[in-house]
Amino acid sequence: MNVHNSQPWNMSIGEFFKEAVDRNATSVFIEISGQKVTYQECFDRSLRTASMFKTLGIAKGDRVALFLPNCPEFLYCWFGLSMIGAVSVPINTAYKRDETFYILDNAEASALVAHQSLLTVAGPASEIANKLISKLYVLDENVDDQLTTTNLNGWRDFYECWNSQLPADIDDTVLPDDISMLVYTSGTTGNPKGVQVTHLMYVAAGQGFAYWTDATSSDRFFTCLPYFHANAQYYSTMGTMAAGATLIVESRFSASRFWAQVKESRATVVNFIGMMMPVLSKQPSSDDDRDNRVRLFYGSPAFSKEFLEAFQHRFGTEVIVGFGMTETCYGTIESLGESRRSNSSGLPRRHPNEAFENLLKIADDLGNALPTGQIGEISIKNPAITPGYWRNEEQSRLSLRDGWLYTGDLGWLDDEGYLYFVDRKKDVIRRRGENISSQEVEDVIKRHTSVLDCAVIAVPSELGEDEVKAYVLPRDGIELEAEEIVYWCADNLAYFKVPRYIELREDLPRTPSLRVRKDVLRQEREDLIQGCFDREQAGIDIR
Repeated sequence: MNVHNSQPWNMSIGEFFKEAVDRNATSVFIEISGQKVTYQECFDRSLRTASMFKTLGIAKGDRVALFLPNCPEFLYCWFGLSMIGAVSVPINTAYKRDETFYILDNAEASALVAHQSLLTVAGPASEIANKLISKLYVLDENVDDQLTTTNLNGWRDFYECWNSQLPADIDDTVLPDDISMLVYTSGTTGNPKGVQVTHLMYVAAGQGFAYWTDATSSDRFFTCLPYFHANAQYYSTMGTMAAGATLIVESRFSASRFWAQVKESRATVVNFIGMMMPVLSKQPSSDDDRDNRVRLFYGSPAFSKEFLEAFQHRFGTEVIVGFGMTETCYGTIESLGESRRSNSSGLPRRHPNEAFENLLKIADDLGNALPTGQIGEISIKNPAITPGYWRNEEQSRLSLRDGWLYTGDLGWLDDEGYLYFVDRKKDVIRRRGENISSQEVEDVIKRHTSVLDCAVIAVPSELGEDEVKAYVLPRDGIELEAEEIVYWCADNLAYFKVPRYIELREDLPRTPSLRVRKDVLRQEREDLIQGCFDREQAGIDIR
């Protein structure tokens, strides 16, 4: 029985995992990389991994970088390091040498575990990371390339180290408030920030997710999000553990293969994020669209009521959306079975134990709560908030004040407390004395049947104020003219919100969560207007 029963979220990952094993030892926990791993097997392998790291000199508080795709070894390392109080540092598998080195250096990583397929990046990055004392590689049986001693200087085989170990004991000095992972979030300026995620945050996330989704041990959760992203950690993995369910993990999102994967896996609960749902909705219709067992889609952002109802009808599943971030797993969420408010992200998330208090306010620049209906900064207060950013006191001071997390996002509350996201503070466009939400313009453009995705940013004008520019990604095989987008926007938006500049693209830069990297777009070239369609030069009158 949990000794922290008055606050059941107040425990370490090791304690939480042990409770799950006691209930579901022989049940399959994870199906990943063609393997089925039971709760007991995953627990035992994690303890053995903990022993291996201790043998390598890794102690409580040390950081270990994980440069791994979605594979069992990621889980064994994460849980094993958590059991001895060490800290996992996942690295985006798309990173190149300098980006990888930045994470290794900033985290002051003592060890690095890298997959065979990533050694061409991990090797050079590790050579200039002078604080590393151990480097381990994970072989991939599906990779034909032969490893040579030349590219393995100083590296050791993960399983050769692992096989000689006996399982360690869970370190009972590991506390709920200790750091389990540094999750580096893609910044819009400068280098990524390392969010410190505690054991308590992971435990609370799992307990909450199982509660919000009415999950049981018979559920089969499905994710194709990367393990270096917090969503797969918080909700998919810890939610599965809390419910005693099974998690199916795919390597990546593929729109063309998605529903076949879901059907084959017999998934009942699916996590989505970013553009996944709009992309799926624009795939060609099929008689098999409803041939699945999915009872629930969960994710973010919020969508219109019409879009969600159409998606639900087409694919035969319920959808709920929410607002969350790496800094706290508790934002807002819609409730199962309740009537939907268009474009709302729901109410503050509740924990199954009422002692867990999750507060939400819309704040002005001084941190004061604003009245209903007024737009301000979305701010959250609960027991599961990051203690701060790694080696970034300035950002910690800005974001964390008096127990509140100031998210950097703008929104408003209706008279029943439902949240409506407006935009990132830095993405609001000021034109002709009016504030324009880039997300609002993006939502309109995305509704165009020929558009797959888009991004809207501010660019300077000759008048010294912002102009609206839209980067538009057409659907495959579709010929799209910029004028179509202008007229479409003019039919659906106030004139001052209609983009002046349109740039048609074949691709858009993205974060691991599939959000468009607007910071990359802003820095692509010095003149962001040159070569773009300009509706004023084209003589299009929209008033």
